[in-house]
Amino acid sequence: MISHLKESTHRRKVYIQICIFSFLFIAGLQCGDPEKADRAMVSKEDIKKIAFTDITHEAGIGVFAHENAFEGDMYFPEPFGSGCAFIDYNNDGWQDVLAVGGGFIEEPVEKYMPGLWLFGNNGDGTFTLRTDEAGLNYVTACGFGLAVADYDNDGDEDFVFTTLRRNMLFRNDGGVFKEIGYQAGFGTIEEWSTGAVFVDGDRNGWLDLYICNYVNWSIEIEPWNSLDGENKVYSMSYLLDGIPNRYYRNNGDGTFNEQTEQAGLGLESGRSLGAVGRDVNRDGWLDIIVANDEERNFLYTSNKDGTFSELGRLAGLAYDSGGEATSSRSIAGGMIDNSANVAIFFGNISGEMMSVFQNTQTGWFTDRKMVSGIGPASKDPMTFGLALIDIEQDGDLDLIAANGHIDTIRTALMDGITYHQKPQLFLNDGRGIFAEVGDDIGGVYGKPMVARGLAYADIDRDGDVDILILENGGSLHLWRNDSRGGNFLRVNLEGRESNRQGIGARIVAKVDATHLERTITSGGSYLSDSEKTVTFGLGRANTVDSLLVYWPNGQIDHYSMVEGNQTVRLVEGSASQ
Repeated sequence: MISHLKESTHRRKVYIQICIFSFLFIAGLQCGDPEKADRAMVSKEDIKKIAFTDITHEAGIGVFAHENAFEGDMYFPEPFGSGCAFIDYNNDGWQDVLAVGGGFIEEPVEKYMPGLWLFGNNGDGTFTLRTDEAGLNYVTACGFGLAVADYDNDGDEDFVFTTLRRNMLFRNDGGVFKEIGYQAGFGTIEEWSTGAVFVDGDRNGWLDLYICNYVNWSIEIEPWNSLDGENKVYSMSYLLDGIPNRYYRNNGDGTFNEQTEQAGLGLESGRSLGAVGRDVNRDGWLDIIVANDEERNFLYTSNKDGTFSELGRLAGLAYDSGGEATSSRSIAGGMIDNSANVAIFFGNISGEMMSVFQNTQTGWFTDRKMVSGIGPASKDPMTFGLALIDIEQDGDLDLIAANGHIDTIRTALMDGITYHQKPQLFLNDGRGIFAEVGDDIGGVYGKPMVARGLAYADIDRDGDVDILILENGGSLHLWRNDSRGGNFLRVNLEGRESNRQGIGARIVAKVDATHLERTITSGGSYLSDSEKTVTFGLGRANTVDSLLVYWPNGQIDHYSMVEGNQTVRLVEGSASQ
């Protein structure tokens, strides 16, 4: 997993030359010379508008402490860290903070370490620890990931918690959670799970669950790896066998039924760390894109009958432009220009540039890491948390990367690579071309950390998006967005025939001649989840001329002349009533 000093022989495929030829040929037709990139048209005035304030301690979440289980044994899971999420657990309209506390690897555990921390939003910029009263104080596990959604369509948000052993499902009953993984039909298997994502794979109005699994690991089969032949260091992921991911269909009665093989999702073992649901081919059905470590990335395309076909190689998304599988840690997706084509970003290890793939009208993805301007600036960091958000509300999606290495021993031998790493902000000029401006902004972007999970939400309901980052073996970091941005429109959905939160819905805003697009998603980033309300930056415009909601069940709602600088709640079918 953990170094760019890895051998290349373990990931060669018999057919790779054919894949390389096909990919490079199509990529050449679609985007020309990948080494030639325009400079981002980002001015000093644009950069001066960006401002974030670290409010971690004044907000009351500075008491959080992540336990990375490090006790000197150099066990392989230790450096992976954990995720974080935003959740409105008490349904008061304010986004609360949920964070994974980590945990100890060896069992039995002799001292208590909270597996989960819940901070309730007081609505005044502060948070109060609510883990106990929400029924989560008893949870102890070596935890990793979170996925938040109203899976039972009862109007409140539930969540899945992935761990080193058994996954858990927490049902929300009026602001108090009950763990029902066993009863729900998927907490019975012990395996190392990482990211998770809710998708309505069959469009029946109930959210199904895709869970990423990593490798077959236990203390008994822990590999012994050394750089000097004497002292143990963290192992490499390719020394351990990957395990297939799992897919659970929602039965509509609070339970799930595993349908991995039946859905065509159980044929691959990719050492998966994250996934996201996106309708990449615009057929109205969600596809699933998976970030894999030292294995090709997956694209599971919906067959429009509740099953999927893996087309990553054929679509040009599986490998980079050199025909190599990357060591992907995280994933984000969105529309980064006015083309209406989805772009997928993979955060990779140090020594590998971030992957930037954009879909085309032909269905092929082109490798845009150089054209986008992100490639060179992303080579040295190891990117975990990843998010596409409109920082300054000018209409286009910018990229935030939370970075940090996993190995103090190897980084000491690497030229220019450090263990603590600064986060990065890539500002979009509207054409899908980015400039890294973190060093120019300074402040929170000038402070190195060992970042893992990253989530975003508008915590203070002022119309812009704030950032939450979890540091491995360290603190939570809450950044309030104080940027001088433009006007905005925030959209919250309520499904009726579709799932309650409209997860998977595509929302298109027309502002003058500009096409803006957002998708209600679950999961993504690194082991994290963000709010389900989407934000459109409107720049100087104060009205959205046309707003279309493409609901997961196929219905299209059309609204005209929607005033900006507000949050609207759109109920499925209300536009036609």
